[in-house]
Amino acid sequence: MADARIRTYDERTHASNAGTTRASTPERTDATDERESDAGHSCPECGGRLVTDDEHGETICEECGLVVEEDEIDRGPEWRAFDSTEKDEKSRVGAPTTKLMHDQGLSTNIGWENKDAYGKTLSNRQRQRMQRLRTWNERFRTRDSKERNLKQALGEIERMGSALGLSESVRETASVIYRRALEDDLLPGRSIEGVASAATYAAARQAGTPRSIDEVVAVSLVDEMEFKRTYRYIVRELGLELEPADPESYVGRFVSDLGLSEEIERRARDLLRAGKSENVHVGKSPVGLAAAAVYAATLGTDEKVTQSDVREVTDISEVTIRNRYQELLEVDDRVQAA
Repeated sequence: MADARIRTYDERTHASNAGTTRASTPERTDATDERESDAGHSCPECGGRLVTDDEHGETICEECGLVVEEDEIDRGPEWRAFDSTEKDEKSRVGAPTTKLMHDQGLSTNIGWENKDAYGKTLSNRQRQRMQRLRTWNERFRTRDSKERNLKQALGEIERMGSALGLSESVRETASVIYRRALEDDLLPGRSIEGVASAATYAAARQAGTPRSIDEVVAVSLVDEMEFKRTYRYIVRELGLELEPADPESYVGRFVSDLGLSEEIERRARDLLRAGKSENVHVGKSPVGLAAAAVYAATLGTDEKVTQSDVREVTDISEVTIRNRYQELLEVDDRVQAA
């Protein structure tokens, strides 16, 4: 009986102590968890904010300068590149996705060189096998008519963009415009080349590096009438917001092609600004005004060019150049006199 009473007393004592312990221990709250979380992002010495120095691989305190962590893992490449070409050569990953390819560059492309990784020529059996793989790979890349259409159109945009000296970003914009036209089913009744030409012309205008209609038609596979008709249709149906071309956007290219100085370019831009202040540009071709401004800017200087030289570069007739440059000079005289 004594042993039983002792055990019962011990059990009651243990239970009482356990309850006291539980009662004395405060419950964890959300505020406690938040303080512990903030402690990992603050300095253990002064409580200041921690910042990461990627160059030295350290985590330091912004207030007292304490180095909390060092020798952190650098997850970037182990090589350095100083231009885009060097970066592409050293990178060991695939090319970035681009709208200039119908599959955005995500599919596999099998080269046409019948050589292995060591530069050795393949045997006849291996060449036949690789040819079959290329054929099936090409079929898988263009599985339906829409993809074949897109592939042909994007190749046309790339060709025209290169011939017109347009940047890659402008070509990408043109490819996006063509994709929208294809998705909205605007191509039936119109040629692929015509819509691609219209998309390229619209993209160049949106980017502020416009090309004249004559320049686009010269590198396009469609005539001027079809190009204009298709361009108006695409702009109207897609709701493209295109401001009238600014004559100043042509000046830099014309000056460069004629081999003139920056002073001539500045003078030509001043003439165009004076003409716009008097609304001379209203109802007139911006390309013709730009060509006339460049010619007028050379008058009275040591950099002489003839109207024939300007015509060859700008594809604007000498009659137009002669009429427009006289108007610009008259307006400039009035502005300076005022």
